[in-house]
Amino acid sequence: MMQNPEEIHAAAVVIDGHADTPQRFVDEGWNFSDPLGAGMLNLESVRTGNLAAEFFAIWAEPTEWRGRYAHRTLQLIDGVYEQLRRHPSTMRLGLAPEDILQAHKDKVFCVLLGIEGGHSIEANLGLLRMYHRLGVRYMTLTWSNTNEWADSSGDMGDETVTHHGGLTGFGREVVREMNRLGMMVDVSHVADTTFWDVLKTTHAPVIASHSSARALTDVARNLTDEQLLAIATNDGVVMVNFYPAFIDDRWREGWAATRAERESLYTAAAEGFRERGEAVPYDVPLTVDRAFYAERLRETLPRAPFRSLIDHIDHVAQVAGIEHVGLGSDFDGFPILPEGLESAADLPKITSALAERGYTAGQLKKLLGGNLLRVFGQVQAHATRE
Repeated sequence: MMQNPEEIHAAAVVIDGHADTPQRFVDEGWNFSDPLGAGMLNLESVRTGNLAAEFFAIWAEPTEWRGRYAHRTLQLIDGVYEQLRRHPSTMRLGLAPEDILQAHKDKVFCVLLGIEGGHSIEANLGLLRMYHRLGVRYMTLTWSNTNEWADSSGDMGDETVTHHGGLTGFGREVVREMNRLGMMVDVSHVADTTFWDVLKTTHAPVIASHSSARALTDVARNLTDEQLLAIATNDGVVMVNFYPAFIDDRWREGWAATRAERESLYTAAAEGFRERGEAVPYDVPLTVDRAFYAERLRETLPRAPFRSLIDHIDHVAQVAGIEHVGLGSDFDGFPILPEGLESAADLPKITSALAERGYTAGQLKKLLGGNLLRVFGQVQAHATRE
């Protein structure tokens, strides 16, 4: 007899590949046990949604923190550690797949660390190794900015940016050192040329921690079917992003059309920080976006349909195979979730929708976390052989 979706979700080890919550800890003085407020992830929503583990993204915004990338990276890592210190009975740091499984067994939320943007290492392998010692278990090679050694999908049309044609020689060293350390190589955000250079260089499976399907939504941040197949051949995993602009063309086009108007609002909201010579926290533009959407767009640009997210998960599973798909929400990294999703508490709805499309209990358990556990373990096992 087929299990119902609620039972399947409750029995699964659910892992999310990417959330930007650490900025809330540092910039807002927010506590993970506090009410959500405008956020998408906290302890209560984790429990309700049966989320066993989360990779917290350590993201140094590249313009605001220029010249201080390592400083900001360490500040955010410390912010996560402070939450672990404050919640010793409900949160635990994970360094390996078995830590996730043990925390799940103990009914403790497992926190993992992933650096978002290779600029955080300041072109220094020593910093990469130090971050690994502090618990970082994946690094997204670029954010939306090209760095000294890898091209990003976010600025390929910008003629003022010096591009490398993919990875530089040092970039290939970074990938090899990550392989040696047992740190997962994350290809979300990278340019297509960088993607293929990574696949030629790595000796371990790779991940895309928060990327959707370009065949359905044609943005450079998403992966082509050819790339999905390449990650499957590499035995990696693609974790699908929930951001409406990456999963729904109608919403993406409507939101993009308001960019100039929102830019002026960002500038006004940042004025006090600029006057004080301070970095502008990411919650400033996020707050502008939320208010702008609520006040001016909600009626004319409804939230992206929930089915759009399910379509992307289904597409990755169909193209790459059920062994190579997962969830990479990007919680707290954008202003508006698709309809039907308000926080991590709503993750069971994804399981139910996929079950309606014919996914079995075994397939869903792989998709919800089993695939990432496998890749995580393979990457670490490879490191022990170096």
